[in-house]
Amino acid sequence: MFSPGRGRVGGKVGMVGRIIETADCVAEGAAVLAGREPRFAAALALTGPLPLRRRAGGFPALLDAIVSQQVSVASANAIGARLAAAGLVSAPAVAGASDEALRACGLSRPKLRYVRALAEAGIDYDALALLPEDEVVARLTALPGIGRWTAEIYAMFALGRADAFAAGDLALQEAARSLFGLDARPGEAALRAMAEDWRPWRAVAARLLWAYYRVAKAREGIR
Repeated sequence: MFSPGRGRVGGKVGMVGRIIETADCVAEGAAVLAGREPRFAAALALTGPLPLRRRAGGFPALLDAIVSQQVSVASANAIGARLAAAGLVSAPAVAGASDEALRACGLSRPKLRYVRALAEAGIDYDALALLPEDEVVARLTALPGIGRWTAEIYAMFALGRADAFAAGDLALQEAARSLFGLDARPGEAALRAMAEDWRPWRAVAARLLWAYYRVAKAREGIR
């Protein structure tokens, strides 16, 4: 069991909700969801224990999220590996790199602009981690190239927010269509409405849907 996180920013104490820190946290959420929704229970029986999917926050995590936008998992892995091999995984390194060096790693022209903007934004990542999810999303989406999907993925994986949910993710939408027997893949608004029933464990529901997608489609839906 774990308690809601608290943080102090600018003298104000804010509640950020449940934080997923360990595999036990994920298992707790999965058990709640399976007890509430029989189709989640059936999916969990197929997938087995769900992955933790926590990663360090800060610039590298957002860089990774931008790299992953609108490309396959395999392509994102390849680009990420080339950036790491070139030492281009920190804000100073990216800000100081030439366009040619970044393009050689596989970044498209738009993504090159996005990662430069992120590198030069001067984000206080420690302060960001203490803000409510809505504020995290608002601050990140103010930057070019960071949409709601990227901001919510950051909240889920880097900040560990147990109730964050990236409803715009196509793999989540397709997994929900298949698991719930829908006639068509739900759009972002429709999936977000469905996910209201999964609070306060929507991030665990997402892990379960991604795991189910992997089983049903025999491929990864998220890095």
